[in-house]
Amino acid sequence: MLKKESGKKKEFFNKKARHEYSITDSLEAGIVLNGLEIKAIRNGRVDMTSSYAKILNDEVFWLGGSINVETGDRQRTRKLLLKKEQIKKLIGKTAEKGMTLIPLKLYISKGKAKLELGVGRGMKMYEKRAVMKERDIEKNISIELKNRSKT
Repeated sequence: MLKKESGKKKEFFNKKARHEYSITDSLEAGIVLNGLEIKAIRNGRVDMTSSYAKILNDEVFWLGGSINVETGDRQRTRKLLLKKEQIKKLIGKTAEKGMTLIPLKLYISKGKAKLELGVGRGMKMYEKRAVMKERDIEKNISIELKNRSKT
């Protein structure tokens, strides 16, 4: 008898994505995988740091994502499963100057691997600094509010 995993949800985040890009929109896509790759995802052998998505011939592909399998290509190009309407919207959004597709999160939902794609624009260094400054201010305010409520 097979045991079901006890509520543990495997999620893998592209940690640099939200720091490097300002995300305007996101959507969920399925991934075409083979048996060894889905097994590796379930075991947590995934690296998304330098990955990106690209639209080629009205199809969306995930490039640069590393799924560590024993045999085969770890960084092969994987097709993403989207509806035609979604692909047309993505083509329109990425046609703007500076807009790109970024994989944000990889997770398993109902036994199927899903990739959350974000449409975003690369941030300049001064924009990154401003975002970091805002986060620090918000963090300090929340700490002060907690300290005030304790006394």
